[in-house]
Amino acid sequence: MQSLTFELNDDFVEVNQLLKLVGLVDSGGAGKNLVASGAINVDGQTELRKTAKIRAGQTVSLGDVRISVVAAAEGG
Repeated sequence: MQSLTFELNDDFVEVNQLLKLVGLVDSGGAGKNLVASGAINVDGQTELRKTAKIRAGQTVSLGDVRISVVAAAEGG
């Protein structure tokens, strides 16, 4: 299984944009299609909402790829 970590700079990121930002899809539209296909899990549950809000502490999975969303360190 491949594990990725995404640092969240805001309160949330939409799941389709997260997939784009970590490089799993080329566009937000492709991310929406992937979510609509039922291939995405959030915290172990199938996520079908294309713009579901993903917050720090959540885990998004696609096949054997797991993305851990963490809060960005303050004071960069």
